[in-house]
Amino acid sequence: PQTPSAVKGVINLRGRVIPVVDMRLQFGFETAACTDRTCIVVLEISTPRETLSIGIVVDSVSEVVNIKGEDIADAPRFGTNVRTDFILGMAKLQGRVKILLDIDRVLGADELAQLENAA
Repeated sequence: PQTPSAVKGVINLRGRVIPVVDMRLQFGFETAACTDRTCIVVLEISTPRETLSIGIVVDSVSEVVNIKGEDIADAPRFGTNVRTDFILGMAKLQGRVKILLDIDRVLGADELAQLENAA
């Protein structure tokens, strides 16, 4: 109750209750059926009061990589019709480009406060 609509529920991870956010709903897409590739990625987000653990539901995870600061470039401008405020930057790795999300902006301060109070 009284949580953002993208919150799907909670999980118990090693005795800690962690809220879970569906990223499809967070970005305004339709929800998708869970498959064997659907994953919950657990993030640690620092708030002014504490470090908050949040699970995010994603369609799949293809790899985990370490990215150096010098490999991150600013996000390109897509014009006024495309929101890019939640993009942290673009990472160049092995000839490929990865879009990096700024999770603080994706979830927003109000939603983080609600999740912090719910956890």
